[in-house]
Amino acid sequence: MKEFSVSNEDRAQVLIQALPYIQKFMGKTIVVKYGGNAMINEDLKSAVIQDVVLMACVGIRTVLVHGGGPEIEYMLRKIGKESRFVNGLRYTDEETMEIVQMVLAGKVNKDIVSLIQQAGGQALGLCGLDGGLLQARRLVSFEGDLGLVGDISTVKTAVLEDVLERGYIPVISTVAQGIDDAAGHALNINADTAAARIAADLGAEKLILMTDVRGILKDVKDPDSLLQEIQRSELDSLIKEGIVSKGMIPKVDCCRLALDAGVRKAHIIDGRIPHALLLELFTDEGIGTQVVNEGGTSHE
Repeated sequence: MKEFSVSNEDRAQVLIQALPYIQKFMGKTIVVKYGGNAMINEDLKSAVIQDVVLMACVGIRTVLVHGGGPEIEYMLRKIGKESRFVNGLRYTDEETMEIVQMVLAGKVNKDIVSLIQQAGGQALGLCGLDGGLLQARRLVSFEGDLGLVGDISTVKTAVLEDVLERGYIPVISTVAQGIDDAAGHALNINADTAAARIAADLGAEKLILMTDVRGILKDVKDPDSLLQEIQRSELDSLIKEGIVSKGMIPKVDCCRLALDAGVRKAHIIDGRIPHALLLELFTDEGIGTQVVNEGGTSHE
């Protein structure tokens, strides 16, 4: 393999291009939803962790919200339990909820915290049960019963503000405290939706959703048809025209939720690309799709 080298001048140019973005986002809150292939592939996982640590080191108040679908699936198979999905959401009975809580709030969350700290960052693992961080009611779906799946009603932002002010990266697993009954059953929350709601309630500068696709494509069969920037007002027509369809619709809905609550920009990026977060945040071109409210322009 041919050795690839970068001159000191090239390194300096990279830093100079990143400087205005670093200055712009210093002290701002950015919520990242971490999931998909970037949680499975070891090289990609390492790149994401490095990105998050760098973001925190340059003064960005970084909040990491993670999923864990493959790990949950693996554990369910180990106990011989078959998964069932209703309109893209995992049906969660009590036995499944125990697995979800064990995997998300336990192994996955603490593994991420450990990796951040090994990379020189400071992280604190949280789930929605900690300090009443996420409170939710059971989600009612016209598609069928979802079991112990929740819709967030309250985010206790004071918990996150305290963690951020102390210089830690909050790493959040999306198990919430149920408020439908006296027992307060834990509820399973979709990680994309949770990230959007957390970004909204924190008044974040940006919401970034890491996915396994390049972003919103004008033609799903053409990876070069990426829509790099779209206005919030265009989303309905993109869905009506079928440009946004299937699994992309819930992600677009999360962008809408965040933008309508005052988040400045929402981004859908390809987590399969190494250092996708840095490329989206600190380069002029970016790599994914950014959705902006009317009046928001240019990649920033």
